[in-house]
Amino acid sequence: MKKVVQVITLVFALCTFTNAQTKQVVVKFIETTDIHGSFFPTNFNTGKHVNGSLACIQSFVQEQRKTYGKNLLLLDNGDILQGQPTVYWSNYIDTLRPNLAARIMNYMQYDVATIGNHDIETGHKVYDKWAQECNFPILLANGVQTSTQKAYFPPYKIFEREGVRIVVLGMLTPAIPAWLPEDLWSDIHFEDMVKSAKKWVTYLQEVEQPDFIVGLFHSGLSNGIQTKQYTENASKAVAEKVPGFDVVFFGHDHQLFCQETTSKQNKKVWLVNPANNGLYVGEVTATFTLKDKKVTAKKVTAQLVSMKSYSAEKRYMKTFAPDLDRITAFITEPIGFFATALSTDNCLFGPCSLVKFIHQVQLALSGAEISLTAPLSTRGSIKAGAVYMHDMFQLYHFENKLFVMSLTGKEIKEELEESYGRWFNQMKKPTDHLLLLKDNKPLNYIFNFDSAAGIKYCVNVKNPKGSRVRIISMEDGTPFSFQKRYRVAVNSYRANGGGELLTRGSKIEKKELKKRIQWRSLFDLRYYIIKYIKAQKTVQLTQGNNWWVEPKGWAIPAQKRDSQLLNRGYNRE
Repeated sequence: MKKVVQVITLVFALCTFTNAQTKQVVVKFIETTDIHGSFFPTNFNTGKHVNGSLACIQSFVQEQRKTYGKNLLLLDNGDILQGQPTVYWSNYIDTLRPNLAARIMNYMQYDVATIGNHDIETGHKVYDKWAQECNFPILLANGVQTSTQKAYFPPYKIFEREGVRIVVLGMLTPAIPAWLPEDLWSDIHFEDMVKSAKKWVTYLQEVEQPDFIVGLFHSGLSNGIQTKQYTENASKAVAEKVPGFDVVFFGHDHQLFCQETTSKQNKKVWLVNPANNGLYVGEVTATFTLKDKKVTAKKVTAQLVSMKSYSAEKRYMKTFAPDLDRITAFITEPIGFFATALSTDNCLFGPCSLVKFIHQVQLALSGAEISLTAPLSTRGSIKAGAVYMHDMFQLYHFENKLFVMSLTGKEIKEELEESYGRWFNQMKKPTDHLLLLKDNKPLNYIFNFDSAAGIKYCVNVKNPKGSRVRIISMEDGTPFSFQKRYRVAVNSYRANGGGELLTRGSKIEKKELKKRIQWRSLFDLRYYIIKYIKAQKTVQLTQGNNWWVEPKGWAIPAQKRDSQLLNRGYNRE
């Protein structure tokens, strides 16, 4: 009997010791962001091979799954539905099949994703369908459905991994209403990210009691456009001002970033952004120490991993080969001829052929008297001769629609003043920069560098911002009047207040912009450009330059100097 008691005591002691033992659990997080349709290791706009894409990322993910199994969480941070012909084909042409982005993400076994501003730009019909077809939740904690006052998409997702409770909270930059027409985001309003994060983290800590909180934010690190209504890039602000986050994955600004910051609780928080187009992934390794089934310690490391050494997964390429064939047939369709080559060469310094063509199309399609547009890239070029569908994605990058607005001559002049005030430096001596630069790059986004067609004008870079533009006449030589109202062709981004050239420059209140819209296209501008080229068959570019920079004795030498400083093909998109 004594021996029996001893055995029972020993067994009890061993069980108690085992229950009190500590164990370690390792969870790997992999983030993609701003993929922009880069599903295959080819840039379909240029036909060139690229060292990245989801096809290559899949090889890396599969390699990691061999080590971490279910303890690997794959996350995407939005802007996957816009950019390459791959998504345009699936969004607007091959619409009966499930969206290609959803099928690829399901194949890769994503665990969770957020929605980006360019995903919203595709419209409800596209992104609602995509979200329904994904086998994982699309998160949007700060996107509230106006009709119900509930989150439009789930705000967060809980994951249980070997006794560790992990929550992923998703958010989107709240600047959507400043860029996109309301029909694209109808019945949704976007809350400030810091305010929304405080509300949801408090709820999560009280109700869900997670061991680890991950932010998945389609918003840049900091800065960007800031107004009383919104802060575009608030990921760092959330990490520092909202206690509770362990890691903040972010995107939107296309800038590689992987650093720790410190919250107001003096807690280290990793900020990770693998930039765009699947050239890198963000990788976070979290090691948890558990005792008595409770997390007692955690260690977090992070890094950016280049996909340069990873080739496309063969099974992936075989699975989506039929899609690749259909897309290839689509983009190689000839649509017309250009009598002359188009290029964005020198678009930062004055008129360029590609921007002139956009003006030409906008005026022809809308019947407007004046056109405003900006270069969307410094890398665009189309050779003279046959023009193919893939050229259209170099010609126009975004799914903007075409609008006609009623603007006075004074408002047009002030819009241009705001544009050139961000574009050109004030030259006080001949050796000064022509461009407004920082670290040898344009200080501001070039898609806000509007020029005009339909009028003849010059820009004097010796003058300060606000007094540089002198409008000489309409382009046909008839007088231009500050008091007259003109029909002005602009894209939907600008008409909605994007870039604030009309609100800050022309001093038109945001709520007033809608009243100024006289006409809007049903489809995106690229669709109408294609129709225009097909109708023309051979496109002749309008001759002559309607605007110039003066004094030329200062501007031309400065252009040569600044050209040498700029990185070839630099573009802030």
